Amino acid sequence: MDGFGARQDSIETRTSWVVAIFVVALLTLTYGAQLIVVVALKPISETLDVPRAIPSLAAALVWFGTGSGGIAMGLFADRVGVRWTVSIGTLMTGVGLLLSASGSGWALLVGHGLFMGLLGGAGIVPPLIVYVSRWFDRRRGTALALISSGNYIAGFLWPWLFQLSVARIGWQQTMVAFAALVTVLGVPAAFLCLRLQPPTAGAAAAAAAGPAPGTRVLGLRPNAAMAVLALAPFFCCVPMAMPTAHLVAMCSDIGLSSGTGALMLSMLLGIAFITRQFWGWVADRLGGLGTVLLGSAAQAVAILIYAEFPSTAGVVTGSVVYGLGFAGIVPAYVLAIRDLYPSREAGWRVPIMLLSGMTGMAVGSWLAGAIFDATGHYGLAFQVAFVFNVVNIVIVGLLVLRHGGLRVRPAYG
Repeated sequence: MDGFGARQDSIETRTSWVVAIFVVALLTLTYGAQLIVVVALKPISETLDVPRAIPSLAAALVWFGTGSGGIAMGLFADRVGVRWTVSIGTLMTGVGLLLSASGSGWALLVGHGLFMGLLGGAGIVPPLIVYVSRWFDRRRGTALALISSGNYIAGFLWPWLFQLSVARIGWQQTMVAFAALVTVLGVPAAFLCLRLQPPTAGAAAAAAAGPAPGTRVLGLRPNAAMAVLALAPFFCCVPMAMPTAHLVAMCSDIGLSSGTGALMLSMLLGIAFITRQFWGWVADRLGGLGTVLLGSAAQAVAILIYAEFPSTAGVVTGSVVYGLGFAGIVPAYVLAIRDLYPSREAGWRVPIMLLSGMTGMAVGSWLAGAIFDATGHYGLAFQVAFVFNVVNIVIVGLLVLRHGGLRVRPAYG
């Protein structure tokens, strides 16, 4: 055996886990860039003299740009190598922060949407998720949960540092400083450390490649099943986006300090990081679709708490439940795609699924800000989010039934 539970009939080795840990570190760095606008949503709105919907839209455009550009970047990574797309994406993230800090609403939107999203996150997130998934077969769910935790580590690490920085030097200088950090650390690290390629030869690699092309999926033609699978993430990610994008502002609205709001965001994402590892373990045993169903149900409970209890106790309770529940959803979708489709199709099928989810994140982030501007509170936004969540549960529940219901897989020793 090659350590970390590696077996001769598995493609997993020590190198697989080294790659995964490096990717977590890189995502922790790059994900931090989009958190500045979340932490500084109110100061940005006041400085630029724009409604909250504008910085909310900037955050939304990062998600949409990452998802929409991810399909092309995933195919590009298959041709030239993931280190090129990630290096370029990291550089563009720095450029986007610099442009966003220049001091106008349009610069904020273009910097986040075009440079940090379409050219930045799209070259980083989808290619890296596919890349790591190809290093694993037995514990793919655990590995995907681990690397998908980069945004939660970032959410735990960066908000309180950004809050201090914004208070002392302002949000614009904070963006400039972080742009320098991302560029200096991230670009060379990505280019030098992502040269390794997952195994593609041998019986174990062949088994890990998944079903043969053209095999029916969930009793449907592959692309018909893909259409339904791609629809589901949109409906769970609209509600998923609202707490992460608006929690700091919500805390301020109910009388808590912005520093307390930033710490609560860190708490939420810290809880999510810990529970995401549990959800990875669950995914390896129940599969991707079953894990999505359970996680979406837990998220719905949290959204209902936010909607019905707009108080300090409600926000705290909702944040804890939300952190416990939503953490395993996105990597479980990726696992479902990798289980149901051939590995060589992952380069474009996974980004399509991510596009749906990130479009939902974009809509949810913007929608909550727009509803707040119209009503003066977030209650209606979370009521709408709950309806979206219920639709997701119905869609995924039907897919689970077509897959034969919830079934426990054997554990791998």
